[in-house]
Amino acid sequence: MTPKILTTLRTYDRGQFTSDLIAGVTVAMVALPLSLAIAIASGAGPDKGLVTAIVAGFLISFLGGSRVQIGGPTGAFIVVVFGVIAEYGYDGLVLATFMAGLIMLAAGVLRAGNLVAFVPEPVITGFTIGIGIIIAASQIKDLFGLSASDVPAEFIPKMQVLWSARDSVNLYALGIGLATMVCIVALRRLAPKMPGLILAVGLTSALVAWVALPVDTIFSQFGALPSTLPRPALPEISLERAIELLPSALVIAFLASIESLLSAIVADKMIGGDHRPNAEVLAQGFANIGSALFGGLPATGAIARTATNVRAGGKTPVAGIVHALTILLVMLLAAPLAGYLAMPALAGLLLLTAWNMTEPHKWRGYMQTRVSDRVLLVLTLVLTVFADLTVAIGVGVTVGLALRLRRHNVEMEKDWTPPER
Repeated sequence: MTPKILTTLRTYDRGQFTSDLIAGVTVAMVALPLSLAIAIASGAGPDKGLVTAIVAGFLISFLGGSRVQIGGPTGAFIVVVFGVIAEYGYDGLVLATFMAGLIMLAAGVLRAGNLVAFVPEPVITGFTIGIGIIIAASQIKDLFGLSASDVPAEFIPKMQVLWSARDSVNLYALGIGLATMVCIVALRRLAPKMPGLILAVGLTSALVAWVALPVDTIFSQFGALPSTLPRPALPEISLERAIELLPSALVIAFLASIESLLSAIVADKMIGGDHRPNAEVLAQGFANIGSALFGGLPATGAIARTATNVRAGGKTPVAGIVHALTILLVMLLAAPLAGYLAMPALAGLLLLTAWNMTEPHKWRGYMQTRVSDRVLLVLTLVLTVFADLTVAIGVGVTVGLALRLRRHNVEMEKDWTPPER
């Protein structure tokens, strides 16, 4: 369970530092707009996204079990965070995140990181696609500039409220959102090594400010962003409140562990490495405790940002530390500029993020799997979108393990031959 940074620093040299420095700054430019957009979509202030990227991002790299993992707020948590804030308030979310961190510390000590192999892949796939659909739905209001207020968290009531506000479409907002999406896709194809996300969002937001378009910005909705980190403080803890928030804390802990370990596995394939799962779970625990102490959001390893780090030349956890320090530097020196970012631009960014989460290039492969896996995928997806994340995870894992046990028993029966009497 030794952090990977202790291993990599034994042979660290100037060449690796140069690579890590460039990669860290590059991935910070990708993480910056994403962190702001994810926090806003979660029902929190944009500054919470920056705090999470700085504090949790630093701890995940400093203590984690992967050479190139980048941590911070991710789209997978939007649904969970929005629901917790809506039901228990932001202070409830902070306590749930703190409790989730403690749960992950216990899981890391008990070496539960190896158990990720037992979660059926169709459950993870259905869950991820479902979250992508919910994230996309949550961005319709800002993308179209709708004047709907008090949009509910539940999927069907949300769609009903948004549909009833269809006459309030702001064509300027829609144009900015679509232009941002086109710019992001074009930059990814034409200049994949450039920080396309921040460039696209920055260009379209600059257009809004220059022409004075009637489009909402971070400043118009949330006011000026703070230019310093808040002081750390323990959340208010009581036995009654802890029991009330335990289900939410378990979901956060489960989701953070699964996503971080999946991200580490993807990173291993890209660099030909081998991560330490239990060290990674421990790092997620410390990161979520740290984020909660600073009033941040739940955090985990981010697959897209980790892949960006690898493609940019990141070699060791130092790149992740540089990424966190770069965002801190931007917060200290350029926080007022972030207030000019246009809400439709961030909505367009998150819509593309949601689309990528569903991994459309794998849909054909899903249709060619066994019938039971397809049913399990659709079941988890439907429960995620129309019911509750806790229900989706519980039912999906239970049914998935039951199907796996049934297949195992059938295979054993086929191989078994009766003894001669």
